[in-house]
Amino acid sequence: MEKKQKVNSTHIAGKHYNVSDYDNKEDTLSSGLAVTHEQVSDNYMEGTIDAVIEREDGTVDEIPKKGYE
Repeated sequence: MEKKQKVNSTHIAGKHYNVSDYDNKEDTLSSGLAVTHEQVSDNYMEGTIDAVIEREDGTVDEIPKKGYE
């Protein structure tokens, strides 16, 4: 049975997303960071499904849920 090579976890924990991670697909860590970044970005841009706008002063404006006429 072959032993797995130990990974330096401080190297992994210190890695941050970089735009070049999209290009560097050979590295599993870079590829994972690129995919995670894409998912977070998509969710952030999508917003929430409750259709409200929360203002800085605490008021909430509901977005009407009506279709096109």
